Amino acid sequence: MKNTDKKCILYCRVSSKEQEDKGYSLEAQEKLLKDYAGRNDFSIAKIYKISESASGKLIRKTFSEMLVYVKKNGFNILLVEKIDRLTRNLRDAAIISDWINEDEKHEIHFVKENFVVNRNTRAHENLVWDMKVAIARFYTNNLSEEVKKGQKAKLESGWMPQRPCLGYKTIGDKGHKTQIIDEKIAPLIAQAFELYASGNYSLKFLAEVMYDEGLKTPSGKMIPKNTLHSMLTNPFYTGQIVWNKKIYSGNHEPVVSQELFDKVQLRIKRKLSASQFKKHLFIFKGNLRCAECGGIISWSQRKGHIYGTCNHYRPCSQNTRVREQDLLEQLMPYLRKMQAKTPKLIDWLEKAIKEDEPVDSKLIETKKQALEESLKRIENRLDLLYNDKLDSKITENFYGKKYNEFNAEKIDLEKKIAQINPGNKAPDYEKGFKIHRLAIDAPNLINNADEAIESKRIILSELFSDFELDADKIRPKYTLQGKFLAKWMPRVNSTFGPENFSEYYEKTDAFAPACSTMLGDRDSNPNSQDQNLESYR
Repeated sequence: MKNTDKKCILYCRVSSKEQEDKGYSLEAQEKLLKDYAGRNDFSIAKIYKISESASGKLIRKTFSEMLVYVKKNGFNILLVEKIDRLTRNLRDAAIISDWINEDEKHEIHFVKENFVVNRNTRAHENLVWDMKVAIARFYTNNLSEEVKKGQKAKLESGWMPQRPCLGYKTIGDKGHKTQIIDEKIAPLIAQAFELYASGNYSLKFLAEVMYDEGLKTPSGKMIPKNTLHSMLTNPFYTGQIVWNKKIYSGNHEPVVSQELFDKVQLRIKRKLSASQFKKHLFIFKGNLRCAECGGIISWSQRKGHIYGTCNHYRPCSQNTRVREQDLLEQLMPYLRKMQAKTPKLIDWLEKAIKEDEPVDSKLIETKKQALEESLKRIENRLDLLYNDKLDSKITENFYGKKYNEFNAEKIDLEKKIAQINPGNKAPDYEKGFKIHRLAIDAPNLINNADEAIESKRIILSELFSDFELDADKIRPKYTLQGKFLAKWMPRVNSTFGPENFSEYYEKTDAFAPACSTMLGDRDSNPNSQDQNLESYR
């Protein structure tokens, strides 16, 4: 029969996956300690386990909980596999020593080492205890140093030394793992950047929209607002790696352009962004200013109508209250001015421009080769610099300084190469014609009561950069593409209206002059047609 007075606590810990694979699993430790308890007639009161996946904070918490439980219940015996399973630092070793010296019945049995520590342990055995704690501490410090060294080498070779961000996946064997695009998630990440850059989404609303689109956490839940903020401010998605406040050039494929990323950073840091998206979202909220004082027009809903009023940011004489619907009606002439009266014209224009586009591929290739040669020289310098550091030919400070200098130049060259790549020209066409088609549909979409407020805000943000309210009149400010459409489309419509477009289309080839109004003044500018078409490119 077991002696119930001799109760013990079992403490099992595996600190790495390799240890578990080599037979040092928690189950193996638990079996070893249980067998030892049985042979020594100990009664097991509780078992504490710490897996290889536990963080340092969790290890510390479990260790403290165990000691509190032991002291609270007056247990005297603690069973551990080895000394380095219990402690690897002098602080915990001192706490254990204090507990041992509190009572001569307190004992720690290190089963695999066949070693027992208590208050009556002889001096040479205490020396062994101190030495093994020091060795365990050295092992931890050395392991940490080697891990940091490996991380730094991997960063300098252009790869993330830990699990990558959402939108990427890891491939390769241990020690040679790299990150590639996750084709299912990366397009959703890019979409999240584009939507937030429009200025029409709060983080909370964006998380809800992207959840509906399919962007979720690995567990299938909606991405928390804080996580989404971290994602939108992470340069990893542009091909860079930030580690310990230092920027490294990554070899992984970017998800978004640097231009889009920078645009998102401006949006996310705006002080007004949090207040613009409260319970009620209105079409002009945050985008309409008082023409006199410059203050943002505030909006409220009363008896089924939406009204805007000036908050008198500075002394202001405007006391007018305007209806949202009245402003939308005032905006219609501006929207119709940007419309193509013949939608078929846009399809024809798109086809003709693509056929007519002159591409000097030889010049582009020459520029690209020159930049790639410069990039190769920088990469060679980085390799030589790293070798000099390994051979102790240069100091750590000098290495850090030159590395930052070369790496910044490398990032700049990579951006220039991406910008001149001929393959990057096609998406610009699509964006241009997408704006034309948006302008065609804009009046109907804005007037459609079933269309979502968010969609209407996005439409207006593509065509207008801002609005001013002068008394009860709205004064829109065009975006660059909106300004071009407002100037160009009236001329196009006067020439290619629905009544004569088909006639001209049948009689002439692509871009053959059918009407003098499209050619401008031939005496002063005989190439005006080419310049107008160039605006589309």
